[in-house]
Amino acid sequence: MIPTSFPPAEEMARLTARMLLEIGAVHFNAKEPFTLASGLPSPTYIDCRKLISYPRIRATLMDFLTVTVMRNAGFEAFDNIAGGETAGIPFAALVAERMALPMTYVRKKPKGYGRNARIEGDMTEGQRVLLVEDLTTDGGSKLSFVDAIRDTGATCAHTAVIFYYGIFPQTEKTLGDHGVTLHALCTWWDVLAEAKAQGAFDADTMREVESFLNAPREWQDARKS
Repeated sequence: MIPTSFPPAEEMARLTARMLLEIGAVHFNAKEPFTLASGLPSPTYIDCRKLISYPRIRATLMDFLTVTVMRNAGFEAFDNIAGGETAGIPFAALVAERMALPMTYVRKKPKGYGRNARIEGDMTEGQRVLLVEDLTTDGGSKLSFVDAIRDTGATCAHTAVIFYYGIFPQTEKTLGDHGVTLHALCTWWDVLAEAKAQGAFDADTMREVESFLNAPREWQDARKS
């Protein structure tokens, strides 16, 4: 895999957005907003898990993600690729295969029996670990995974995701304050631009989505039940 043979980051972002739209992973609904894991409403929802069922798109995006990490972090920067339970596990396996590195995964919490482990697979002291996930919103959920990795004596200074919301300004600071750099293929802004170019949704829906993306907390506060 030769990173210089791949498109620049902006083109990979556009193509990633296009692929997510093509497989129906992008959901916009202004009239009946989705409820996020936080309990807050949103007119947008992304389902990156669908990617595992589309081999050509899946392979392309994993190539993109691997190249992005190599370009940004270095070609020999990691010793282990860890997936976050559960959505990150298949993507971590695919990236690990491309980078010819061991793969592990991190549980959200100890499994409660046997070794009571949070890390599955072999992770050893001193290894430089890349945490792979499907997406990140505000970065908060990544910190628990990173801490579990560091508890083994390994280091974790990078996380890679397919999709980054890109609308909460504190996200990269939250991760940065924890010593973690974020690598992502595309954001809601890339998806919005591609959806507009394709005419994928009606004008009213697009206006509402754009309103949310420009001021997400205000939009949510106005619609809390």
